Amino acid sequence: MTEREQKYFELEKKMRPYAARIFDGGRFDEMDKNIQHGKTTTKQHVMNVADISMKLGDALHIQYSKGELVRGALLHDYFLYDWHERANEENGRPKSFHGFLHPDIALKNAEEDYYLSKREREIIKNHMWPLTITRVPTCREAWLVVAADKMATISEFFVDIFS
Repeated sequence: MTEREQKYFELEKKMRPYAARIFDGGRFDEMDKNIQHGKTTTKQHVMNVADISMKLGDALHIQYSKGELVRGALLHDYFLYDWHERANEENGRPKSFHGFLHPDIALKNAEEDYYLSKREREIIKNHMWPLTITRVPTCREAWLVVAADKMATISEFFVDIFS
């Protein structure tokens, strides 16, 4: 097992008590087929975001629902396609619109495969703030995922460039 594979094995073990239904059902593993940033798959990215979100919430002593935060973070990019290679076929928009459109696609896919709480839906729908300026998060869990998503993206981009 590579160091990277070991890391994600440990992350899944840490998150499984809160998200077994996601790891064991739906199309979650399909996210491992698509690259999110650099060499990081979408599945690896969402696991990074969930991990950073929890660490951030704990470090800042924020009260939050760990289960909803983990599940929402794991599904925030549940769009299930390689955004580098295709336009959004549903509306004919070019891939440059992916940042604006994928939260709705991720939410639709997640609702097809899982029961979602109000907070989980909010995390998925609003995670691209401030790019999607009218979608301002209103719960702590969504704010943590917004921050963690940006942190993970920067980290993945630079780690992959310099590794």
